[in-house]
Amino acid sequence: MSGLVSVYRRFIASTRGVAAIEFAMILPVMLILLLATFDAGNGIAVYMKVRSATYILAAITNQYSTTTPIQSTDMTAITGATSAVLAPYSSSPVVVVISEAKITAPNQTTATVVWSATLNGTALAVGSSLPLPASLNTTNNNTCSVAAYPCYVIYGKVTYTYTPVFGYFAKGGITLSDSVFVTPRSSNCIPYVPTTGTGC
Repeated sequence: MSGLVSVYRRFIASTRGVAAIEFAMILPVMLILLLATFDAGNGIAVYMKVRSATYILAAITNQYSTTTPIQSTDMTAITGATSAVLAPYSSSPVVVVISEAKITAPNQTTATVVWSATLNGTALAVGSSLPLPASLNTTNNNTCSVAAYPCYVIYGKVTYTYTPVFGYFAKGGITLSDSVFVTPRSSNCIPYVPTTGTGC
């Protein structure tokens, strides 16, 4: 009986396996944190690409004018430019919408869609209302590039469904989106020939 008690006391006093047990308990948590950090980092990188793609989308469209209207092949190149910006990430989850909207008077909260084009999504309906952000102040022509109405704005939006690789950061896809309003650079409006012909 005393031998059994002695073995029991030695077992209680032993600390040689404590570090291994603690490591075994912490390892799964540390692995999950590592994989979640990887997914989150990729998500942030994709979002920065989405913001850059939105800016590029509007900046390229903004270079056209009434003398050089947008043709169908031009629009394909414009919307396709987002794929180059998003590289090396896949361009299949991206949805691109580029539109022009008309503002007819100061202090409007909405503009009327003149034309719209899309890649992998649904274009805005011609004639529909496009809400204007509060920061887009049309009073005293602060937004409009000309002194008289109507004036026009280009609206670009890029949406990307990011799916985490490991799924520990979030389950399913995460929708990353950015949009921008710009005014035409070289003329009052920018015609898109398949929709508006040669006029706005």
